[in-house]
Amino acid sequence: MGDPVKRPSINPYRKLSRAALTDHLNLRNGLSNWQFTAVSAALGLALAAGVVLAAGPWDSGQRKAEQDWAAARGGAHHDPDAPGGADPAPSAPAVLAALGTTVNRSAPDAPDAPDGAAAGLRAVLEPLLKAPALGTGPSGVVIDTATGKRLYGKGADTPMTPASTVKIATTVAALTALGPAHRIPTTVQASADSRTVTLVGGGDPTLDRAALRSLAADTAHALKDGGVHEVRLRYDASGYSGPALHPIGPNENIAPVSALMVNEGRLDNTSSGPAPRSGDPARDAADAFGELLDKAGIATASGPESGRAPAKSRPVAKHLSAPLSGLVERALTNSDNDIAEALARQTALAAGEPADFKGGRRAVTAQLKNLKLPLKGVNFSDGSGLNRKDKVTAALLAGLLARAADQDHPELRPVLTGLPVAGFSGTLSGRYSTKSGGTGLIRAKTGTLTGVNTLAGTVVDPQGRLLAFAFMASGTTDPSGAQSALDALATALAAGKR
Repeated sequence: MGDPVKRPSINPYRKLSRAALTDHLNLRNGLSNWQFTAVSAALGLALAAGVVLAAGPWDSGQRKAEQDWAAARGGAHHDPDAPGGADPAPSAPAVLAALGTTVNRSAPDAPDAPDGAAAGLRAVLEPLLKAPALGTGPSGVVIDTATGKRLYGKGADTPMTPASTVKIATTVAALTALGPAHRIPTTVQASADSRTVTLVGGGDPTLDRAALRSLAADTAHALKDGGVHEVRLRYDASGYSGPALHPIGPNENIAPVSALMVNEGRLDNTSSGPAPRSGDPARDAADAFGELLDKAGIATASGPESGRAPAKSRPVAKHLSAPLSGLVERALTNSDNDIAEALARQTALAAGEPADFKGGRRAVTAQLKNLKLPLKGVNFSDGSGLNRKDKVTAALLAGLLARAADQDHPELRPVLTGLPVAGFSGTLSGRYSTKSGGTGLIRAKTGTLTGVNTLAGTVVDPQGRLLAFAFMASGTTDPSGAQSALDALATALAAGKR
């Protein structure tokens, strides 16, 4: 992506008149995504989904608007009393934690807040949790992120199958282990005599044909400078170990997990959702690279062979993935299983664990333990949530989101910015309606398996508090009804019914 477009320096969190808010809606990138949609809903403005989707939720990892605003204020740790500053909205301390706003916090797994708000939430949420569509024993937790106080909890510590909401844990662990600026490399190594080149995968599932073409061009340039025009081609996907197939087996929702793949092993032109998948993503990537080398003027005498680069090889080309922050946002917005599994393995590599399902489980668990989050009964069998053996609690999911709003953990901000927006983006684009009251006000990760429905995210209530919530249901028999019941719970938080 290019540099952010320069815009007038504004504080998007100050209190504005209705007219001023309307004007600022035309500066969409001057507001964080949740604010943009929340303000739109509050004003009753019609907002096309394409406006949100066009810019993409991962344009630079942490939203460009927030970076611009932080820079205008003197950097991430700005002075709130700087000239020209304005008081933030009540919810801003938690939302802008990464920008250095000071808040008073307690642990996100703190006991229920002993105030009227907790009692009010119980009165509103418990009847909704009794909806027949939510099956047996649904659980829920609501946390005020600015204080860390739990405002509501039912079955909070009961381990349940999370489905895709486990991606929240996966992404938090990856960001904690590697940092939001980390990029995954794909390299080309040439032997000492330049007669053998090896395409080495580092685990970037988003590697695309354009990146392969660039790698081939750089490789050809380096080889031609040495008078080489024909090579033996190898490919190396040894960065990941263990079984490549997810326990669910061949499936259009995930490719075999490989350290070398192009476009997530998709065999069509899609970039999200189910798709026909390659049975051998690494070999397919090597075949495509060989064709591009040929077009660049370097002949490959035979088909690519699996193997490591010869001793004393040297790098001749390198491609870096988008920053981890962007990969996290993409994984959450689209519920991307391939990216999620890659992030679990990248976390394992950072921890010195084998880059397989078991190594990912141990590494993710260790990272969350370091964050002092409640892990009793928790099990991470995979990074995507496709495995029914995954078990988490509502307390953990809500606690992860509260931690992502913590000023002491700015590296976790992409977890919040990557959450789909109700009625507009990602897996929430087809849920909620303009009449529901939750459209644009709710950001949440969905989770759906047969008999399992979950929803975990954030919402700004009418009092200006940023609330983190998690609702989990199992034994559901009506997927559509269960989704509607979960949406009603989140909408109740947005409406502030007490």
